[in-house]
Amino acid sequence: MACQSVAAVMDEQALLGLNPNADACYRQRAMVYFEQLKESQDAWEVCAEALAKGIYNDDHVKFFCFQVLEHQIKFRHAGLSAMQQQLIRETLMKWLQCQLMNTHPEKPFIRNKAAQVFALTFIMEYLTHWPKFFYDILSLVGLNPHGVDVYLRTLMAIDAEVVDRDILHTPELVFVFAQETRRNTLIKDTMREQCIPSLVESWFQILQAYQQSHPELTCQCLEVVGAYVSWIDLNLIANDRFVNLLLSQMSVEELREEACDCLFEIVNKGMDPMDKTKLVESLCQVLQSAGFFNVEQEEDVDFLAKFSRLVNGMGQSLVLSWTKLAKGGNPKDTAETLQAVEAKVPLLLQLLVHEDDDISANIVGFCYEYLHVLKQLPQLTEQQKANIEAIMLAVMKKLTFDDEYNFENEGEDEAMFVEYRKQLKMLLDRLAQVSPELLLEAVRRVFTSTMQSWQTARFMEVEVAIRLLYMLGEALPVSHGAHFSGDTAKTSALQDMMRTLVSCGVSEYQHSSVSLEFFETVARYEKFFIVEPQHIPNVLMAFLDQRGLRHSSPKVRSRVAYLFSRFVKTLHKHMNGFIEGILSRIQDLLKLAPPENGFSALLTSDDQLFMFETAGVLIVNGESPVERKQAMMRSLLSPLMEAFTLLLAKLPQETEEERQVVLADCLSHAVGFASRTSKAFSNKQTVKQCGCTEVYRDCMQTFLPALSCPVQRGLLRSSVRSFLHRMIICMEEEVLPFIPAASEHMLKDCEAKDLQEFIPLISQITAKFKRHVSPFLQQVFMPLVLAIFEVLSRPAEENDQAAALEKQMLRRSYFCFIQTIASSGMNEVMANQGAENIERVVFTIIQGAVDFPDPVAQKTCFLILSRLVELWGGKDGMVGFPDFIYKHIVPACFLAPLKPTFDLTDAQTVLTLSECALTLKMIHLKRGPEFIQFLQQEYLPSLQVSPEITQELCQVLQQPDVKVLKSYIKAFFQRARL
Repeated sequence: MACQSVAAVMDEQALLGLNPNADACYRQRAMVYFEQLKESQDAWEVCAEALAKGIYNDDHVKFFCFQVLEHQIKFRHAGLSAMQQQLIRETLMKWLQCQLMNTHPEKPFIRNKAAQVFALTFIMEYLTHWPKFFYDILSLVGLNPHGVDVYLRTLMAIDAEVVDRDILHTPELVFVFAQETRRNTLIKDTMREQCIPSLVESWFQILQAYQQSHPELTCQCLEVVGAYVSWIDLNLIANDRFVNLLLSQMSVEELREEACDCLFEIVNKGMDPMDKTKLVESLCQVLQSAGFFNVEQEEDVDFLAKFSRLVNGMGQSLVLSWTKLAKGGNPKDTAETLQAVEAKVPLLLQLLVHEDDDISANIVGFCYEYLHVLKQLPQLTEQQKANIEAIMLAVMKKLTFDDEYNFENEGEDEAMFVEYRKQLKMLLDRLAQVSPELLLEAVRRVFTSTMQSWQTARFMEVEVAIRLLYMLGEALPVSHGAHFSGDTAKTSALQDMMRTLVSCGVSEYQHSSVSLEFFETVARYEKFFIVEPQHIPNVLMAFLDQRGLRHSSPKVRSRVAYLFSRFVKTLHKHMNGFIEGILSRIQDLLKLAPPENGFSALLTSDDQLFMFETAGVLIVNGESPVERKQAMMRSLLSPLMEAFTLLLAKLPQETEEERQVVLADCLSHAVGFASRTSKAFSNKQTVKQCGCTEVYRDCMQTFLPALSCPVQRGLLRSSVRSFLHRMIICMEEEVLPFIPAASEHMLKDCEAKDLQEFIPLISQITAKFKRHVSPFLQQVFMPLVLAIFEVLSRPAEENDQAAALEKQMLRRSYFCFIQTIASSGMNEVMANQGAENIERVVFTIIQGAVDFPDPVAQKTCFLILSRLVELWGGKDGMVGFPDFIYKHIVPACFLAPLKPTFDLTDAQTVLTLSECALTLKMIHLKRGPEFIQFLQQEYLPSLQVSPEITQELCQVLQQPDVKVLKSYIKAFFQRARL
């Protein structure tokens, strides 16, 4: 035997490193030793011998030996000699034999690893060298508990490898996956033919023998049956002998949960619809007669959760059978199956309404499917209507919070209830599809009775009543939130409920969940107030006082700030009489929170953004004269400007970084708040029409000095840049005088990210003002380009991916900027930069098109090149540019697609290739026959392109159809790659 040539002694020093508490040097030695054993042709055999003879007692060493063996089987099996493969089989069987004689079993982690190694050996050898794999194991272990344990674990490991594979289908794995799928199919087919009946018999014997003495083995065996039932002959399991055994185990406390899961897998097995109906019905009959349907008498919630899942599986299986039969089956069978579904509804309702949410959640699927069945029926019976109503009441009850829900500090339990509520919402939506009238009436009944006695009701009852009204908004869909027009029955019911909500005083209820639900519902049905505007004053007061923006809960205040903004935006036409009152009441909420520690503001800075936007909407959309609007806007923004000026003066004097950050944040918030007010303007109400130009100009003069602040530059520049973006949108050409100075500051000492964010600002100005900004662009063009070149040329660490990505994004931004200039009809911006500078810029475009494997940037570069050819490539174009076309642009169109990094299977790259083809087309349009002659006589011969293909390409280029050219170019480069 080969192992005799290896000292049958393991490196004891290295083995010490396997202990988790070992020193680092020993652990390192153990890792090196592991690699040696894995890679050696035969050194691993010492591990096989150690396992076969039980030489070591240390669990970590045993596990280590199995790991070494696992590596040989998984990665080197094909290279092992016949004797070595035989050695592995013998080792495993000897180790298994040792387990039968041991008083105590191995630790679970060792048994699991052994099972994995058995399973891998089975996969490699069952079809070839070890067809009697299961026979040998079963013959050896018999009914020995230790042996049966390893046998069952091995079966689960085989299932994990052969059946339950969860493989990522990446392109490189597709071939391997296809091979494994074929192999696994062959293994399953062979097992069905040769050994499955014997395995099933062994499972029956194990289930029978161990249900009292070794319940843990019985549970393992039930898990195996559940795993294998999906692909073996169901008749082997779904027979009286086996099912009766499983049902008897449903009554054994230690086994009932696994037995439930096993029955679930049996029920889930795909089969003929009528056979499935019969199987489910026979199971239900036995379960019902055994008393399992008496859910109220069962106290074990863990079992009931499993039982609910089983009932859900049975119900969904019956619905699936009904759906198939309804499409083309026998009407009698269809009716029988529907009757079977209906018969389960009382049980469904018991489980759905159970106080334990897990039990209830497990039956939601069946409930949803059942409602879908009712939706398809032409007419509902009285019983079906009663079922719908019962489901509605169950859903309403289960939507209710319990006493333990922690609203101020929501944890995992609370998150689970929120998810469960989403499932119940799906049921409510489905109920609305089946019978909107019944749902509307049921909600109205619950809502009205609760609102009549809200003062004495518990918070969860009040919250759920309002929640149901809120949920109707989605359950009864309408276009654009028009809930109060159209169907009078529906609109009057909703209108009545909304009237009750806003007038019954429930907004005073002292619980955050009720407060939130009140405002959420008011905002959802905001169009109610267009129909009944008389309720607006009361609701505004609720928003503004301790019920809303001044509520004791920060969570409520934060949400109300957003909802108030929405409410005002929708109803701004009805706000005219309240504007001054609202602005007066929210004045303290519009203050810039001072950067002193310990100050606790009512609203966060994010919440204040909504408040400033709301204030802006009120001022801009009000019917006040222009002078009044101007005065109110100045009153809103002046405190921000004053605070900004003071804080900006303080910032450079501050030495502590932490304090600098606090001040910079505060300055950034001031700019953000001013910026947010500008969202109120529109095409109908511009800054100029509202007389607010001067105040925003003052804001710009106040904020721009922050660009030259020597500390916290990133944050300050970012906020001022965002403000300028808004001003470009809102202020038209009044913003232009500020842009040169701002640009000068932003181009000083900048990083890649600064430039990347500055370029969109320049592009926005270019696209909006075009020729108005031509002189400025001519002036800023080269400083900006040179700043970009300087940042791109800075050395970076080879493995610094963040820096590489920043440069890539900057490069893209740069090319987009050049494209904006080129496509905005401002030829003179680039043309007036001087020949040397133009050449330098255009060379970067050539480089971007060819040298950087970034299809997004490459596409932009070809767009630019095509545009430049259009502008400068004709007879009256730029002097010397035709030569540049032939020397550089034409080669770029061929060299880029020939690069190995140019992936013609990638969609983005194919778009780049299309732009490349359009560039060639544009050159032909501008240069005509001269270009064709250049390709035929000079360029294509230099690439060794045959005369036939050259002729072909030139003919396609001269055709008018661009689609033909794009297709041809793709085929041309695909051929060139071969």
